[in-house]
Amino acid sequence: MWENIKDFASTFFVTGDPLIYGADVSIVLSIIAIVFVLTKYKKWGWLWREWLTTVDHKRIGIMYLIASLLMLFRGGVDALLMRLQLAFPNVEFLNSEHYNAIFTTHGTIMILFMAMPMMFALFNMVVPLQLGARDVAYPFLNALSFWLFMLGAMLFNISFVIGGSPDAGWLSYPPLSQNEFSPGPGQNFYIWGIQISGIGSLATGINFIVTILKMRAPGMKLSKMPLFSWSVLSSCIMIIFAFPILTVTLALLFLDRFAGAHFFTMDGGGNPMMYLNLIWMWGHPEVYIVVVPAFGIFSEIVATFSRKKIFGYKSMVWAMMIIAVVSFFTWAHHFFTMGTSASVIAFFAISTMIVGIPTGVKVFNWLFTMYRGRISFKQPMLWTIAFIPCFVIGGATGVMLAVAPADYQYHNSYFLVAHFHQVLIGGVVFGYLAGIYYWWPKLFGFKLDEKLGKWGFWFWNIGFYVCFMPQYALGFMGMTRRYYTYGWDRGWADLNLVSTVGAFLMGIGFIFQVWQIAYSIKNGERDTTGDPWNGRTLEWSIPSPAPFYNFAVVPQVKEMDDWWATKEAKANGTYKEEPAKLEPIHMPKNSGIPFIMANFWFLVGFGFTFGWVWMAVIGFIGVFACMWARSFQYDTDYYVPVEEVRRTEASLGRVV
Repeated sequence: MWENIKDFASTFFVTGDPLIYGADVSIVLSIIAIVFVLTKYKKWGWLWREWLTTVDHKRIGIMYLIASLLMLFRGGVDALLMRLQLAFPNVEFLNSEHYNAIFTTHGTIMILFMAMPMMFALFNMVVPLQLGARDVAYPFLNALSFWLFMLGAMLFNISFVIGGSPDAGWLSYPPLSQNEFSPGPGQNFYIWGIQISGIGSLATGINFIVTILKMRAPGMKLSKMPLFSWSVLSSCIMIIFAFPILTVTLALLFLDRFAGAHFFTMDGGGNPMMYLNLIWMWGHPEVYIVVVPAFGIFSEIVATFSRKKIFGYKSMVWAMMIIAVVSFFTWAHHFFTMGTSASVIAFFAISTMIVGIPTGVKVFNWLFTMYRGRISFKQPMLWTIAFIPCFVIGGATGVMLAVAPADYQYHNSYFLVAHFHQVLIGGVVFGYLAGIYYWWPKLFGFKLDEKLGKWGFWFWNIGFYVCFMPQYALGFMGMTRRYYTYGWDRGWADLNLVSTVGAFLMGIGFIFQVWQIAYSIKNGERDTTGDPWNGRTLEWSIPSPAPFYNFAVVPQVKEMDDWWATKEAKANGTYKEEPAKLEPIHMPKNSGIPFIMANFWFLVGFGFTFGWVWMAVIGFIGVFACMWARSFQYDTDYYVPVEEVRRTEASLGRVV
């Protein structure tokens, strides 16, 4: 009996690596600390009522934000471990298997479990407020989306201490991801972690499309809608077309592994190239899914901190919508070297280059907006200005990669690694950090400390160029990606050491940002105006932090940048104050079903990961039971009385 338990534990838990043991201890201590604090301060009920069962889009946004920052930490540590391994030739810090697992989890986490939730955090924190809405179209679905993402992310992340991490690369090409070469549960963790969170992402896309199209304030035509909301609409359109492809692709891969199907094997008529086509039909739009909202953020920030209306509003809208369409016609540029006809290569090379046109339009519009503007260099604007040269370099190197003959030289080299980090960090991370700094006071009621923020900003930016510029040269010198070690005779040592120093500078920048948040919670400048940046859109017209119902009275929109127009009219003395008529506010009730259902999905994924069908069946029964319970749940909403609205507004310093 004891021997059986020992045998099971030795295969169930990851053993034999001091780094994993350290992680085990950290996880156990963290859990003990959380349980102790919640118990000591009697916060279990608060946790359930206020957070685990909430359907408030702002709280869901905050939970997405916390999750994404934790994933940024995890993915960042993976990156530093890789850079330590490559800092010098012939280093034995990580063995080849561990290195493979780390670069797989780093890529997967940064794209799907860091960038995506950080994007959804901003969707939730900002879009309903910008539209003048009281919540998203489907609050229950919004909560379910978050918990599916969260449980999917947890399923993926526990693989490094239970069962073993996936190690077939962040896109898991077959045959490497098939049973023959990846027999352990790691690949199943990959499939089910992404599958469960992907369902949540798809639901979020649907939710925000409906929210934007149906819940805008009266008078807010699409032609008057803020550009961030336009960027969210563009991104969500891509999500609803791209993520079903991912779902089907991973389902087929799982059938290959679980049921012996041959969709992507050469046996039985399958074809691994089909997997490459499918995964990149999702994968390349995914890059635009995460970067287009950053364009919307920059547009809001540039206009606010230049004290000018955005230049070329219509061209900005068209640019983002054109990207949403063209992004689906570029995927084959990822495997020009695989061999196909010249006409196919020419089509995808040209379509890839075409993406650069609407992107360039936006850059010029931001520059023209800043031209002769009264620019103030607060933290959101600093990140925006830092983005422009960084993204221009990323775009230019992207066009270089789109030139098919030249791609034969760059393909799979560190030139490519430098390019996509230039785009994804310079575009996505810089953009989302700018957005977080910009909208932080609206969510939390205080600004983040400027001084600590600037330390973080400079460490991030200097570290970025020190880290990735040498990698372009390494690519030209023949260093291909996914090398876990190299010899002195290659001549790559100096540049790799410089690149590692840059990565650690970025890590120091992240530490400054964590310090900044912790310091600002106690000492940050409180926002008593609701409009700390002299903003232009509706979210700045309400108190900070926003009340749970958002708007005491639904705004009537007359102009684009309606809040800015209102302030100008007040300053000119032309504003006609209309008496506010308070009415009971219709709001959704909290529900525990999304949290419970997502946990059952976790059981499904965990069961299939280890081939325990009984556990998966229990999970499916739980999922259907939750759906059944929700179908017959009629007490799902309530009205906030006028007196409560009046008291809440008065407590926030507003008289209505």
